[in-house]
Amino acid sequence: MTKQEILGKARIQDAKLFIDGQYVESHSGSTFDSLNPANNQKLASVANADEIDTKRAIDVAQRTFASGVWSKMAVEERSRILCKMSDLILKKVDELAYVETLDVGKPIKESRDFDIPRAAANFRFFAEMAKYMAHEHYDMKNHISYTQYAPAGVTSLIIPWNLPFMQMTWKASAALASGNTIVVKPASYTPLSAVMLGEIANEAGLPPGVLNIVTGPGSTVGTVMSTHPSVRRLSFVGESETGKTVMANASKSLIPVSLELGGKSANIVFEDADLDEAVAGSIEAIFRNQGEICLAGSRILVQESVYDKFMDKFVEAVRNIKVGDPLDESTDMGALVSRNHLETVDKYVQIGLEEGAKLAYGGKRVEGLEEGNFYMPTVLYDVDNKMRVAQEEIFGPVPVIIPFKTEEEAVAIANDSIYGLAGVVWTNNLRRAQRVSSSINSGLLWVNCWYVRDLRTPFGGSKASGIGREGGRHSFDFYTEAKTITIKK
Repeated sequence: MTKQEILGKARIQDAKLFIDGQYVESHSGSTFDSLNPANNQKLASVANADEIDTKRAIDVAQRTFASGVWSKMAVEERSRILCKMSDLILKKVDELAYVETLDVGKPIKESRDFDIPRAAANFRFFAEMAKYMAHEHYDMKNHISYTQYAPAGVTSLIIPWNLPFMQMTWKASAALASGNTIVVKPASYTPLSAVMLGEIANEAGLPPGVLNIVTGPGSTVGTVMSTHPSVRRLSFVGESETGKTVMANASKSLIPVSLELGGKSANIVFEDADLDEAVAGSIEAIFRNQGEICLAGSRILVQESVYDKFMDKFVEAVRNIKVGDPLDESTDMGALVSRNHLETVDKYVQIGLEEGAKLAYGGKRVEGLEEGNFYMPTVLYDVDNKMRVAQEEIFGPVPVIIPFKTEEEAVAIANDSIYGLAGVVWTNNLRRAQRVSSSINSGLLWVNCWYVRDLRTPFGGSKASGIGREGGRHSFDFYTEAKTITIKK
């Protein structure tokens, strides 16, 4: 599809709150602007909710849950409606991808070919799985015990700005399939695609009040969503320090939480790896979505015997990354989400150089695109793992390359981090792959690939990367309450 064809499908609208099946203004009438990261121009006005709006959305969700219109609906009917939502997302893939790209700054080919289709897949997967969830049943001498998995209740979902529509549907589809009513807070940087889920829900026949979307600052909206006593589940995706605050808030009402937080994942290249494959995979693992992804392989550990060869191939590949207009089909890397984030990423690069890291490429804004938040793909090498750029999450297109001698040293470096989200191992030695994968403290580990997801498997991290697991039955475990019922024969 050409840029002209994409623009022909354009539909950027001011965003309102979605409460009880209707789009409404905030009670105060306050709004904030959503900006296009590619030029920092206004895309739309967004309703700016406060405590009153948020409490209203939660009250509606609680009333709807208690009515049983969704929580007690037959699972087959819930599944049918959620599958209809999946179909509608696919029907609107071009429109949703366009909005996502303009709001986030990411390339249109990523939004259209991966993010939005994956969002549709999220709904269909959990809708279908809900029909086949097994319940335990135990036959005793004089009694029968069985486990019932009941919807937990009102569920708060707080979504990040880097993959807004996909992340929202990853959480919402599982929570809805479990029979819950939900209140969603999209990130203030990127609310536009999330708000569009309301019209999809209405068109699919989702009962009013089951899905509610509230836009506004985390300091007010997020605080209410994480403390309100009617909320019985809270799933948060975002930065680790914010996650600590969310967890502390939730403890006040004893709300069970699922936290998907930051990462500084090790991407380990051994001397016996296919270097061309390792380079291509490493490029994808750090520069996809402008490096604004928690799963990024941001620490590239390379065995000394192939370090120079890897560096030559890697830097050559980085030079060929095309940074530019996110709506251009040939663009590989778009704009960072905001001017503030651009400045943060650049600050980290300067810190790395002050710490003694060397710059192989990039390290500055893209010339000729100064109106937007474009930063060159950057390579810092000869990095020591103790440096801040190796320990702190930059969340941008800035890998740090660290040499190592032995397998044991590679594992030690990989585990020398407060994070434990993901990792990648490049090797053609099966036994090494198994040893290293088992030794790295992370929730996910890929061997000779990256970001391959089977939705049946658990997703989540350890240490500062989060608490809990979602995916497959693990999502249903979180979004339901297990109840044991024992009956005398």
